[in-house]
Amino acid sequence: MLSTGALRAHLLAARLAGPVATSREESLRSYRLFAARDPRVLIGLDPEWTWRPRDLIGLMADKCGVSADPQHVSGHDVIDPERTLTALDAFAERLAAAAQRSAPVLLGTGHPHRLLGFYAALADALSAAGCTVLTPAHGHCVDITTRFGLRTYNLDYVQGVALLREPGAPRPGGATGAHTHSPLPVRLALAAAADAGGPLPELVVGDHGWVCGAGQLGFEAIGLADTDDPALFVGEAEGSVSVVVPLDDAVRSDYYRPLTRYVLNRACLSQ
Repeated sequence: MLSTGALRAHLLAARLAGPVATSREESLRSYRLFAARDPRVLIGLDPEWTWRPRDLIGLMADKCGVSADPQHVSGHDVIDPERTLTALDAFAERLAAAAQRSAPVLLGTGHPHRLLGFYAALADALSAAGCTVLTPAHGHCVDITTRFGLRTYNLDYVQGVALLREPGAPRPGGATGAHTHSPLPVRLALAAAADAGGPLPELVVGDHGWVCGAGQLGFEAIGLADTDDPALFVGEAEGSVSVVVPLDDAVRSDYYRPLTRYVLNRACLSQ
């Protein structure tokens, strides 16, 4: 079993925590946009409270370990590895609880190039534990407004994990997919599951709009988030999101493998 100390060392060496690639400027921009309730940064969340930029800086300092100083406006953001480890333990607890009751689960990612392998391993382990890994709305189209205009994507599932793919994209069923923050895919999937008469997921696992969109609709949701994704941490603070793990969500895909082993071991889901 991977020890906590070994994982802490890996988090720092791989820059999943400690000084990360996300810049302070990027994060502060996201906080300003969130405070202005820009839907591109809300990613499906409808906050109950009023969040000013300085409130978000304080929240992210508490949840992630970034600098709490509003005058700190440049350089790399920093994630406290202890906060990452604590959140990974809570994340594993929610997976274990779902496995114990053989709950139906839905997994989806807006970072397929980086995080597909992490979620696919969870889907495989949950399935082996008796959970139904749902794949609603497979192949359906979803229209998303991007900075390039309205784009149509297809909802695909790879190894039990939902992702978006551009129409005509190569390698059907492969790992390539589109990067997105949108909550529309999870709304489409949940609506399709409901229209089909269920089952509905008792746990949604993912990132970006998959977590916020599901949590806003009242589904238990857990996921991963970087320092420039305040919506997930606001959702956690307000109670619509169960667990958020702070880490850099865009490093090399193989750097997440030790996290996979750690989480599955903690959840007693290792095969």
